[in-house]
Amino acid sequence: MTITIQEEDSLKALTQRAESLLNEIKTLQFVKSANILIGVFGMERGFKRIKTKRLGQQIEMHFPALGTSITFTLVQKMEDFKCVFGKPNNPVATIILNVKRDKILKTASWIIRQKDNIFSLIKILPKVLIGKIKIKGSLIAAILLCRCLMIGKHDVYKGQL
Repeated sequence: MTITIQEEDSLKALTQRAESLLNEIKTLQFVKSANILIGVFGMERGFKRIKTKRLGQQIEMHFPALGTSITFTLVQKMEDFKCVFGKPNNPVATIILNVKRDKILKTASWIIRQKDNIFSLIKILPKVLIGKIKIKGSLIAAILLCRCLMIGKHDVYKGQL
């Protein structure tokens, strides 16, 4: 039985659609996890640092290996925090996680599990210097977002890092 060129093309298109769907599912998994983790274990301290001129600014977290993005909006109240799947309308900063496909969730969860202090930001610096994490746009907005995401000071993480 021979496969015609048309069947081969439709098989490739189907494979690409399946791959795209898997990438979206992986990204949506991170979105749901981030919303739940911040809702349950989040620290109000990081959100209080956001000044009124930064309120409502959108920050994009882009995953080149998956070809997807997540949008974060800076808010002052932890209850209002939501990250959403998709590209933002007008991002002030873009955080690019330039790692392999199977390391994306590991790297993102590593950032989330860090404590909200200057030493944790210094721990992230080597990943920025070697290019695993790239920041385009407002560095201050990206740091504010990272500090909101960092939940390592919560009691559940004591003694684990």
